Amino acid sequence: MSAAHTGVPAPVPAPLDTRMPTPVPVEEHEACPVSDVLRRIGDKWSVLVIVLLGQRRHRFNELHRGIEGISQRMLTRTLRGLEVDGLVHREVFPTVPPSVEYSLTPLGRTLLEPLSALAGWAVEHHGAIERSRRAHAGAADRDGG
Repeated sequence: MSAAHTGVPAPVPAPLDTRMPTPVPVEEHEACPVSDVLRRIGDKWSVLVIVLLGQRRHRFNELHRGIEGISQRMLTRTLRGLEVDGLVHREVFPTVPPSVEYSLTPLGRTLLEPLSALAGWAVEHHGAIERSRRAHAGAADRDGG
């Protein structure tokens, strides 16, 4: 019996099990949900902000002091982007001056597990990646570029 006849939906293939066209059209790559999310979390600061907010709520200045090297402007842009994507909640308190706290949304919290898996993979394989980079750099030096 087919899924259409049982009322049970057919399983959706995992993204890595999906056959990709060759060549991959630019429009398809740009519209891909995976590419879209990786563009957001693949920037220099987003993962760090998500991890810090995964620990607890933070005020803007706490985050700014807690991330060495990030400018106020870049932290503001990062938080806005994460807020627009529904990953971060911004709450303004009616104090003088107003205080603002940031926290992860329920959607943002769902990102912690896959980020943790990626971090575990990176830590486990970092040595092998570094060895490969050194080997390739040495080969490029011997080959003249």
